[in-house]
Amino acid sequence: MDRRLAISLPALFGSLAAAGSASAQGSATTDGTPAQFMPKRPADAAAQVNDIEKFPKCPYCGMSRRQFHHARMLVQYSDHLADGTCSLHCGAISLSLNIDREPVAIWVGDNAAADEVKPLVDVGKASFLVGSKLAGVMTGNSKVAYGDPAAANAARAANGGEVVKFEQALLAAYTDMAQDVSRIRKNREERRRRAMEQKS
Repeated sequence: MDRRLAISLPALFGSLAAAGSASAQGSATTDGTPAQFMPKRPADAAAQVNDIEKFPKCPYCGMSRRQFHHARMLVQYSDHLADGTCSLHCGAISLSLNIDREPVAIWVGDNAAADEVKPLVDVGKASFLVGSKLAGVMTGNSKVAYGDPAAANAARAANGGEVVKFEQALLAAYTDMAQDVSRIRKNREERRRRAMEQKS
């Protein structure tokens, strides 16, 4: 991971960790991430290798990471537990819930690559196109990662938006969270309603 990103991640999540520890002390007998939010797969120091096979579905929304390979993320924590998510939206959820784990590496699908399944790139080396016309995953405000800054700028020229670093893209994901969750909830409720109508 880029050294500047490694330095900034603890600062970025420090306030969340402090708040989480205070809450845990006040409401539970032990500190730490609640068990239901802990990554479920065994510790793996090389979680990024064959990550889609290891983490086929997003643990937060249930979507296929192979289908959304271009948007997927993988967070590696200091205890070698890892979370494979479908998108930056769900990656942000993982980082929020695992406030007592230090993220030591974070990868994202590289849309600069021509591969049929996009390879992963370290977020410290990626440029994120935010707010473009490109379709978002789990968000109405698109956030697309590129391992090559030139590819990100070319996509911006064609689709609009702003090219930013990971920290800014993550901040945008948190800023968009309320509206995105409300929209997703409504969409899922509508799908359930239609499914019930088809059964009746």
